[in-house]
Amino acid sequence: MLSKIRPAIRTDNITYAVRDIVVLANQVAKTGKEMLYLNIGDPNLYDFEPPRHLVEETYKAMLKNLNGYAPSSGIKEAVDAIEREAERKGITNVHDIFVTTGASEAIDICLTALVNDGENVLTPSPGYPLYTAIASKLQMMENPYYLDENNGWLPDIEDIKSKINDKTKAIILINPNNPTGSLYTQENLQQIVDLALEHNLVIFADEIYDKLLFDGKKHISIASMNKDVSCITFGGLSKNYMVPGFRIGWGIMSGRKEILSEYIEAINRILRARLSANHPEQYGIKISLEGNQDHLTEAMNKLTTRRDLTVEMLNAIPGITCVKPEGAFYAFPQLHMKQPDAHFISELIKETGVVVVPGSGFGQVPGTKHFRVVFLPNEQILEKAYKSIGDFFVKYQEKFADLVE
Repeated sequence: MLSKIRPAIRTDNITYAVRDIVVLANQVAKTGKEMLYLNIGDPNLYDFEPPRHLVEETYKAMLKNLNGYAPSSGIKEAVDAIEREAERKGITNVHDIFVTTGASEAIDICLTALVNDGENVLTPSPGYPLYTAIASKLQMMENPYYLDENNGWLPDIEDIKSKINDKTKAIILINPNNPTGSLYTQENLQQIVDLALEHNLVIFADEIYDKLLFDGKKHISIASMNKDVSCITFGGLSKNYMVPGFRIGWGIMSGRKEILSEYIEAINRILRARLSANHPEQYGIKISLEGNQDHLTEAMNKLTTRRDLTVEMLNAIPGITCVKPEGAFYAFPQLHMKQPDAHFISELIKETGVVVVPGSGFGQVPGTKHFRVVFLPNEQILEKAYKSIGDFFVKYQEKFADLVE
């Protein structure tokens, strides 16, 4: 007699809040309710387009039949362009560069090559849920550190210090941060560099939004601050160049070669085993990084207006506060209430059709409640969504006054 196929235990705790909430949203959409989606960070779903020269260069590569396998670490033209980009960011002592299927694959490979059973990496909370999903898959020990909402969502250095133990292998930074939109200061980054050097940690620097900055702010790559610190800087085309579907990312390995050599070889063993990243799309890397950047000016003009509208309207709702984002296209407002944020969001979607993601899906300080909004949609959609959130918040508090987390 056939019995049920039991999945691997390592999948039990894999969640991905950004996509998981879509299951409920799809159910609500089937009822005919108008839906307002503020949950997915995909610029192409809204009024953003990639640079024309990026698309044309990729298309030309396809027409030339450059559609077979690429070298495992990426085509030379792309790797060389990424190296020049690293130089512009001030990153020296680079020992390896590899092109991957989105920055997500680079992160997955680098964690897989580093962490053994029972070991841990410091993950930001709130932070992008990809990291906790990979941690669950690898059966790593969870070791979250908190960002300080009262200090512009910067990493809490004292909390990081308290979380480092003899099984800690790395610290993950997302700068600019997803989901908060925070941009880290030089002082804060220097403190993290000092801790990494003291405890021989690898820094995973997720800088996928490093060109999407508000108010004339400047991004500092943490790898540029010390040539000896072991660091992998992750980037890609998806956000800065508006092609998330191309699935093109990369990692830049820098630090002291004698310390990193075995780790670099372990990463390359995995890269070779999975063959290569998308081939023709790699021909868009050089022209993206070194070509005309006017699309960024246009994008940031739109995003600044939408960021300001987001902060103004959400902070005007009694019981909701929102720290002003300095990068990316996310905000992470706090819900000042006793009820669970996941319950609030599910009821919000069912009642209003406004789709946002509960803060519990990104991690947060215990006892606090948040939700993430993506302010990529146009002003009319955002205004309608935020008004609906404000009106619903009052009704929700009355209806579920006895519901306490």
